[in-house]
Amino acid sequence: MKSPRKLIMAAPVFFLLTLHTLASSGYGNWPDTRHSNGHACIGCVLVVSMIEQLTQVHNSTVQISMERLCSYLPEKLFLKTTCYLVVHIFGPDITKLFRADMNADVVCHTLEFCKQDPGQPLCHLYPLPKTYSRSGAGICSLPFLAKICQKIKLSIQNSVPFKDADSDKYSDFPTLRGFYWRGRDCNDSNKMAYPGRRPDNWDSYQDSNCNGIWGVDPKDGIPYEKKFCEGSQPRGVILLGDSAGAHFHIPPDWITASQMSLKSFLNLPIALTNELDWPQLSGTTGFLYSTSRIKENSIYLRLRKRNHCNHRDYQNISKNGASSQNLERFIESLSRNQLLDYPAIVIYAMIGNDVCSGNIDPLPEMTTPEKLYSKVMQTLQYLDSHLPNDSHVILYGLPDGRFLWDHLHDRYHPLGQLNKDVTYAHFYSFLNCLQVSPCHGWMSSNKTLRTLTSERAEQLSKTLKKIATSQKFTNFDLFYLDFDFQEITEEWQRRGGQPWQLIEPVDGFHPNEVVLQLLADHFWKKMQHQWPHVLGKENPFNPQIEQVFGDQGGH
Repeated sequence: MKSPRKLIMAAPVFFLLTLHTLASSGYGNWPDTRHSNGHACIGCVLVVSMIEQLTQVHNSTVQISMERLCSYLPEKLFLKTTCYLVVHIFGPDITKLFRADMNADVVCHTLEFCKQDPGQPLCHLYPLPKTYSRSGAGICSLPFLAKICQKIKLSIQNSVPFKDADSDKYSDFPTLRGFYWRGRDCNDSNKMAYPGRRPDNWDSYQDSNCNGIWGVDPKDGIPYEKKFCEGSQPRGVILLGDSAGAHFHIPPDWITASQMSLKSFLNLPIALTNELDWPQLSGTTGFLYSTSRIKENSIYLRLRKRNHCNHRDYQNISKNGASSQNLERFIESLSRNQLLDYPAIVIYAMIGNDVCSGNIDPLPEMTTPEKLYSKVMQTLQYLDSHLPNDSHVILYGLPDGRFLWDHLHDRYHPLGQLNKDVTYAHFYSFLNCLQVSPCHGWMSSNKTLRTLTSERAEQLSKTLKKIATSQKFTNFDLFYLDFDFQEITEEWQRRGGQPWQLIEPVDGFHPNEVVLQLLADHFWKKMQHQWPHVLGKENPFNPQIEQVFGDQGGH
């Protein structure tokens, strides 16, 4: 049998890349290698479980199942070609491992994707045999993956676009922090042309703010931007958020053998180069209409519908693992010029990581109210020195995450649906054992721990509310909103849905697209009823803009 180092190459390449992404950012922002190894272990178990289940669903051999998996992959990033190559070379050896009755846990411990640290329990999702052997290597040391891994690493480390010729923090490329995250750059060779700026000379000769409205009306010689947008109170929307705000999402059919098809992985290259986030569908800055088949849309799309002059003025400055304590590392990626740009609505939504970690004892790691106060004030002072006057900042409180265990623990995880062998309680326990749970405090069988986590979340929410009601700033007014998950759940139930349907099924933690859109609806109604000035005016010239400029160049 060939060495375990080479056997690693035979695992489906696309998931190994996903593992590397998770190990680098994933649910959290952990710097030590223990947590990176844990993420690799999770991914390996997912891969091997999928291969096993494909053999069951299709009553086929392991070799055919691996080839079937390769056939589902897109050709982008050479995923399909590479997968077929390594399966052709190493498939027979992988088959031998399965014939030895090695389940997913054993295979991954053998290849050292999963490791047992001295003095720590042996983490496993399935029952283990009494003995197993171990050796292994790192995935990104493989030459044919090095460039792809490096590209993903760069997109994670930098919260500004990877492709940005004029260095104005905007791009005409969709992923790697491009226009899926912030409005498309309409001229990437001119750093003075970007979404959200006040028009240069009313955009008589070029589109300096990328909203698709420019030129002069030949009937009266008045610039269209002046005619349609002057006095309409244009504004953008900016999100300072975590993985929930970025819309972290792993499609269930990626790991569900019975649902896998040629269509399953069409969006895989996009997902990998977006850090497994889907900001183009997020509740705050999403510019694509919801795929969840509910009528609600993002805050950005509502602002654009209200005033077409807001076209493309959105920024999603969210990051997997972000919290009040590390926002300072990437807040400078925010783009707003106090003199040249329009005001903005800034939504601060660090809704989980100040109370969530994967540590065995998560309580000491939780942000205290005092630390939260200090960091949020630091953030607000930064915003006050960068936002144009008449901007608005909304602070979101934290949700009560006891919802997760209450509604999911006895349900089957996608990995357990075929054989009825893995519930969310098992899945949570596995993550906690590896110390890579996105939120040990809430994803735990320990009721006392879940209660203590919610109590700290409530304390932090009260701190945010205190800041909003007591502090004043020069360039923006400040508001506070509860993250009322109970209200969203009740609304979903009135529509005939079930509470468990509101959580991402693969990770069992993040709010899904339905929640994000309902939360946007809750935000919008709150603004309309209490603070309508935040939203700006409805532009009466929207029909004329559509007549002259159509879709304004699209998104």
